Amino acid sequence: EMVQSGIKLETIGDLSALPSFLCDVIRETKLATEACSKIHLILALNYGSRNEICRAFQSMIHDYDQKTLKKEEINEETISRYLDTNQWRDPDLLIRTSGELRVSNFLLWQISYAEIHVAPVLWPDFTPQHLIEAIIDFQGRERRWGGA
Repeated sequence: EMVQSGIKLETIGDLSALPSFLCDVIRETKLATEACSKIHLILALNYGSRNEICRAFQSMIHDYDQKTLKKEEINEETISRYLDTNQWRDPDLLIRTSGELRVSNFLLWQISYAEIHVAPVLWPDFTPQHLIEAIIDFQGRERRWGGA
């Protein structure tokens, strides 16, 4: 169904802790959908932003030890390249459902300049109308990108 609908499966998170049978299914599904381009479905599996940042730094240290990364090259762009989400732009809008006013260890680096819209409904009850409201709210914002 995913291939017929043009849905490409992507994942973020530490898949190494998942059972091997599940990793096999994920790998097979990614392979089967790699040519799809209508929708990119990105599942956060065993994902936590603090863990993602730790893994990124471990990879950077490894590359430093291998002499493929110099400490002078480490900047925001470099760090972003080591994150799980390196192939996508940072989000412009984070929609937080259930009225929660916290980001819950989700994409902490990536949402640093995102606008946050808090929807009072639980995720299963989030409708297309709620999405339209979030977009209208977002369109009314003045983006300052960290400036005053």
